[in-house]
Amino acid sequence: MSKITKRSVELLRPEPNKDVFAWDSETRGFGVRVKPSGAKTFLIQYRNIEGRTRRLVLGQFGAVTPEMARVAARKKLAEVAGGADPSAERHAIREGLTVTEVCDWYLKEAGSGRLLGRTRRPIKASSVAMDRSRIEVHIKPLLGPRLVSKLTLRDIEAMQADIAAGKSARGKKAKGRGGRSTGGSGVAGRTIGTLRALLGHATRLGVIEKNPALGVRQIAVRKMKRRLNTDELCHLGKVMRQAMDDAEHPTGLGAIRLLLLTGFRRMEVLGLQRAWFKRSDHAIHFPDTKSGEQIRVIGEAAMNCIESQPGREGSPYLFPADVGDGHFIGVVRVLDRVCAKAKLTGVTPHVLRHTFASVAGDLGFSELTIAGLLGHAARGVTQGYVHLDAALVVAADQVSAEIARLLDGEAKGGRKGGVAVSAETSVAA
Repeated sequence: MSKITKRSVELLRPEPNKDVFAWDSETRGFGVRVKPSGAKTFLIQYRNIEGRTRRLVLGQFGAVTPEMARVAARKKLAEVAGGADPSAERHAIREGLTVTEVCDWYLKEAGSGRLLGRTRRPIKASSVAMDRSRIEVHIKPLLGPRLVSKLTLRDIEAMQADIAAGKSARGKKAKGRGGRSTGGSGVAGRTIGTLRALLGHATRLGVIEKNPALGVRQIAVRKMKRRLNTDELCHLGKVMRQAMDDAEHPTGLGAIRLLLLTGFRRMEVLGLQRAWFKRSDHAIHFPDTKSGEQIRVIGEAAMNCIESQPGREGSPYLFPADVGDGHFIGVVRVLDRVCAKAKLTGVTPHVLRHTFASVAGDLGFSELTIAGLLGHAARGVTQGYVHLDAALVVAADQVSAEIARLLDGEAKGGRKGGVAVSAETSVAA
């Protein structure tokens, strides 16, 4: 092959079941390898002082240009001429990395936005914060000093069992918010997911040789079944009205009501800005959610709830913090106090979201429509042009109206269970 250039590398084609190599005509030992998958990497090939052939990967084509790779190749080959063995040195470094060191590398890279998640966008700060918590509370205490190269599936599944059993649990810190960890199967499964993902990033970028977490059997988590039934919604609404009279935090009560009327996630409601609400679209235009940028249809009762919130002058948030420029964060504490008065147990913001979905199901709406209302990523209509999907607007109106009716203790106005089905069917047709 002649001199390696961007054009010449682009013209290289993979072959099934074997690697394709092309060598540079100017720098002896510098080349490019094409995997059967199509991945192209720059490398050098040389003989070490013992006469053994070694290869050292310099970088992936696209992330590294041929010019950059050639400069690196000349530097490494010069080291070889002086008796060094850069491939063996890199291998020794990879062999010697501990779980703690790889976790710290991941947190640094992900925190700076240099690692891309499943959506091919930088991993969100909120996700990195959650990963940091799992790393510091569970992964480091149980596996931190271990060499990644020596980890086995047995070790990782043993860590999962220890987390599920509460071995890494800790009590609430004396000062500050949060800090409690009780373990359990849900925490264990999510921690394994975090470990497998960060090791995957490290393997893909050449920090470690292989991902020892591949093939781990992740513990099954029982799906949430808790929802508020009709009687509980009526009773909760009654207690919330009493709580308002008893000087319970009005911002927290408003957030709870909106959670129920929309099925939004907790932080979607708390971080909601008035500018995102468009009554003409029957929707909230979220610039970012768990599933990315999204337009979420809401019902008339939910829009009325939004418009009734007093907010605070100068704050963009629908539910502003009592002090400072941020948004309100105390909805869980308010919900706990209200539910304690109502003698309702096991109620969390996610239970309110599940209740919204369950009411939609009770009204006869399809799983696809419910997924659209909840903003699940697979529902394409929530990604844009929501105003064209009249069925989703009908569903949002009916579900929020039904929940508002129960919360407000209003008599059932002759609605029949089949109305929702016929509305959806007729619009879809």
